[in-house]
Amino acid sequence: MPRPREFDIDLALDKAMATFWSKGYEATSLDDLCEATGISRSSLYAAFGDKRNLLLRSLDHYLERGSVRIVEALSRPVPIRQAVSDLIAEFIDAIVAGPGRRGCFIGNCAAELSRTDHEAMKKVRGALARNESYFRDALAKAKKRRELSPKTDVDAMARFLTSSIQGLRLVGKANPDRVALEDIARIMLRCFD
Repeated sequence: MPRPREFDIDLALDKAMATFWSKGYEATSLDDLCEATGISRSSLYAAFGDKRNLLLRSLDHYLERGSVRIVEALSRPVPIRQAVSDLIAEFIDAIVAGPGRRGCFIGNCAAELSRTDHEAMKKVRGALARNESYFRDALAKAKKRRELSPKTDVDAMARFLTSSIQGLRLVGKANPDRVALEDIARIMLRCFD
């Protein structure tokens, strides 16, 4: 009879994800993952398979939770420009304070794995498409409320906001200067003018 698991899967995924997020996939060793999760190699293999499968599970885990911030920000009862401005300000605050300097887990995976892991990239594309759809839905509602011009292309604007936020988070990894990041945010928000 197999022994029951002696660890919390979600907590282990949180810790593995944080390790991949801060070190990158290639630089993360099995020893790093065992140390971070507090799980032996044999238990890690039994629960998740190999390192790549643990990355894929970590991506799924992130996707279940990662879009919550965007959904919550866009669901608030404020004009769309304010909702997006507040969301961008949250990202900037996190970057300047430190935790946001590791960038976006999805963006980091896209940069590192784009040529080597098609399954991981499929998950990354799905995450970006989902975030884009959240912006598209919020923009369409704002357009109906006449917060946007009737000529606004909500599809293009949703793509722009998704890519711009990814870019802001990438720049924040290299240059966590609030003034520079707020300059970028100010230009981003011009799409609402």
